[in-house]
Amino acid sequence: MPTSYYPTTEDEVRDHAGRLLGFGTVDSKEARAGVGQITTLKSLGFSGEGASLKPDGWYLPHDRGLVALVLETKARDSMPIDSPALKTQVEKYCDVVRTRYDLVIGIVYDGERTRAYVNGQPIEVPDELQSKEYYADKLMEQPINKERIYELTMRINNSLHGDFGIKNLYHRMIFTACALVARRYDAILVRGMGYSEFHNGILNALNKAIREDVRQNDKLQLLSDVYSEIKMNVSTDDDDPKAVERLTNLIGDFIDWVTEISGLINSSAWDGEDVMAIFFNEFNRYKKKSEAGQVFTPDHITGFMYRLLGVNKDDRVLDACAGSGAFLVKSMSNMLREAGGVKTRKAKKIKQEQLYGIEFDREIFALACANMLIHKDGKTNLAHMDARTESASNWMTETGATKVLMNPPYENKFGCMKIVENVLNSVERGVLCGFILPDKKLEKTSKAQRKRILRHHRLLKVIKLPENLFFGIGVTTSIFVFQAGVPQDNKKFYAVNIEEDGLITVKNKGRHDVHNKWPDLEDYWVDAIERNDETRFGTGQWHSTEDCLSWQAPVKPFELTEEDLARTAMDYVMFTRGIDGRALREKLGVISTYSTQVSEDAEAIRLEVRK
Repeated sequence: MPTSYYPTTEDEVRDHAGRLLGFGTVDSKEARAGVGQITTLKSLGFSGEGASLKPDGWYLPHDRGLVALVLETKARDSMPIDSPALKTQVEKYCDVVRTRYDLVIGIVYDGERTRAYVNGQPIEVPDELQSKEYYADKLMEQPINKERIYELTMRINNSLHGDFGIKNLYHRMIFTACALVARRYDAILVRGMGYSEFHNGILNALNKAIREDVRQNDKLQLLSDVYSEIKMNVSTDDDDPKAVERLTNLIGDFIDWVTEISGLINSSAWDGEDVMAIFFNEFNRYKKKSEAGQVFTPDHITGFMYRLLGVNKDDRVLDACAGSGAFLVKSMSNMLREAGGVKTRKAKKIKQEQLYGIEFDREIFALACANMLIHKDGKTNLAHMDARTESASNWMTETGATKVLMNPPYENKFGCMKIVENVLNSVERGVLCGFILPDKKLEKTSKAQRKRILRHHRLLKVIKLPENLFFGIGVTTSIFVFQAGVPQDNKKFYAVNIEEDGLITVKNKGRHDVHNKWPDLEDYWVDAIERNDETRFGTGQWHSTEDCLSWQAPVKPFELTEEDLARTAMDYVMFTRGIDGRALREKLGVISTYSTQVSEDAEAIRLEVRK
């Protein structure tokens, strides 16, 4: 049919739209798709309010993580294409479809012009109607809206803490993460649900998500167990309609917020950002003292270390203190991109065979599982064990890890350096291992352990990180890069200081690259460190391990001025006469400020004290 053809009647417009979108050629194994006048959303598998509506067209993938399309058509000139009524109608269809899909586009078409809407907001599309793939790609390519995620997370945090009475920081994080997992695995979460239906819907989705992988890794069952242990303060009198309605509305709000977050992070523009870190920054507002100590590695540092150690799509990455899984999620994102995307054969291998993590804390392990499940990837090779032990060493050896990225707990009680040494001893000779540690951690460990580590492993680089990197923690850190199994043999290491990363602190949101300074800085530092040639900031240093094991702040040369000699002599005289020098200086300061007349000539400035 010529491109200049414009259908006129509504039936013609609808059928023409189906052909242009490609609904008629969709494989039934891929999705349900079609156009018509009598098909209800209920007959397409939806329920609840609005299920009786009859859209003019639909594309509903069996994979609920993909983009769904809903079509509303009108005969040309029967109604303006930008009519609020048309927008409202297609949005009603979308509201129903969003009960099962995170990503939904509503399309309005009049045979000549096209409009598209996401969450009630227009998106820029050509007037000429495109294929379904165009609109799906359009939505998947939308950049991650972190501001909106923070806004929604704040609402969730306030509701879980205040309305539902979940006081434990990690329980709020785990509950929210599990709800996101449920959205990823086709749980039907809709407004109007009672508490039991809502809670069990999430639990059933979790069990479905781990059903296959739990055969290989029975520790994944911990996720369901920890979720089941989280209790909400939701006791209501079923005979009190107002109380029941309030609880139902609270649950409905939570579902809406989680659904929107799920849609926001389900984007091809996702760059491995750790959603758990966003949760932690916000949920931290209600943190108790007993919950202090957990540190989440910032996104830009996980990406920086990935590049610093030269990780690529063929590497097997290990994090023996995985926490929420930040390094694994970032590595997975980068490796999948290098492999050509999530649908390649290589992608499956990356997810199943190239990402390995250990986490000792039971609840944090559950959080890491949830974080990987949110992205439908990588959970099979998460181990719940103590990274200090021989059994962990054997497990790490069996992974065949080729790169190590870690941010272990810093406190001595967790055996930080014992973990580091165990990791170095467990991987193959030549493997590069990057550890984020307090600046002086190596120097403060025992002399015997230092000698033992350096006798078997070589310290290559030390990269001092910005002092405010972990905002509110009060610990300054460095990245220590080792080559496992290669003795130091008195070889020097190269050290630099990244004094600034360009990020600024945003209230309740952590530190962010508001002015987009980090990408250029990252490129520079990766190149300079690789070449051992840092000249722009003048921080590059070569050191012997016999002298130090950290970047050294330059010592200012000693200078003695006449003023210093005069001050010292005066202090001595006042001391011998029993005069309080500090009190005298303060008094003289007050007098010179408020009780003097100032005059000057070419030779001097004079202060005259008033009587």
